[in-house]
Amino acid sequence: MDLSLTEEQEMLKAAVRRFVDTEYPKETLLELATTGQNAPSEPWSKLAATGWLGIVIPTEYGGEGGSFTDAGVLFEELGRGPVPGPHLSSAALGALTILEAGTEEQKRYLLPDVAAGRRTISLAITEADYQWDESDVQAIAATDGDGYRVSGTKVYVYDAAAATDLICAVRTENRQHVGLALIPADAPGVSIRKLEGFAWNLAEVRLDGVQIGQSAVLSGRAMPGSSPFSGGWLALEQAVATAIPLLCAYQVGGSQQVYEMSVEYSRTRIQFGTPIGRFQRVQDHIINLVNELDSARWTTYEALWKLDTEREAADSVHLAKTVSSAAYYNACNHAHEVHAGVGSTTEYGLTLHTTASRTLYQFLGDPKFHRRRLADALGL
Repeated sequence: MDLSLTEEQEMLKAAVRRFVDTEYPKETLLELATTGQNAPSEPWSKLAATGWLGIVIPTEYGGEGGSFTDAGVLFEELGRGPVPGPHLSSAALGALTILEAGTEEQKRYLLPDVAAGRRTISLAITEADYQWDESDVQAIAATDGDGYRVSGTKVYVYDAAAATDLICAVRTENRQHVGLALIPADAPGVSIRKLEGFAWNLAEVRLDGVQIGQSAVLSGRAMPGSSPFSGGWLALEQAVATAIPLLCAYQVGGSQQVYEMSVEYSRTRIQFGTPIGRFQRVQDHIINLVNELDSARWTTYEALWKLDTEREAADSVHLAKTVSSAAYYNACNHAHEVHAGVGSTTEYGLTLHTTASRTLYQFLGDPKFHRRRLADALGL
């Protein structure tokens, strides 16, 4: 197993880092966090123009056709920002869900716009209990003539306010199937309320009798003669399994940046006439940062490698999510110990990562959820 990057991937890494340094400096990121903007139009347009939003989308659907490791390199560098915007929710999770669940016609209609940034997708899956299990989906798609009326409430929906379309997990009225419906974010009956105090523009999405047609159901996995919603949840699980390592790569990038900030501060902060990095307790926190970062990086890139080589990856995916979410969370804790009071000031920038690490901790399932899934994958 060789987890080293190729020359092309190293070039991609350098290019994305230059882009982030230029278009998303700390001042821009702080402004976004303060004002609650979804994504600045000019930097987002430039990001879309690079073609990177289509990195996991095959070339026949207007994307770049990159490998999962290529995408991991991209999202790791975006995580160093941490760069906000619907890149993870749309270009990764949204695109992968359409690839898994959509019909050929839906893929050709939707994916080129996602790759170009003209269409942004947000997945509205979780509800009041905030679980990622099929049994927790209570939103109903009731038959209405030739189409359906969708009613329910979704919570903690990432980037909902920036989305042009929502992919909603819904249950059929006979409660036999859970499938996926594509709903325009501005459709009558859709209301989006931002949830304060989180990164990633989390929102509550209310669906009050939203009318959709048959073509809005992502029915690529439906069995012939069965409900068009059948097979939707299985497709979603497959999409989530391939999107998780990309989220983990983003958390690796955040952990890397937090580590570098802490090392630099420990070298330049003078206390009692010496850099604080010479103090044993500060060194302990730096070592803990290294351990968190390395564990997240290598579990993540093993999962990406398995996906690229078409090996069975379930155990590595669940392990990567378990480790990376905890690593980013804990890395921020250790960084605050190194920085003390200055790390809590908004202007310094560390709190951008602290908020992101707390918000992303639960996304696509928290470590406890994935430890259970890991045990199932290992047959324990």
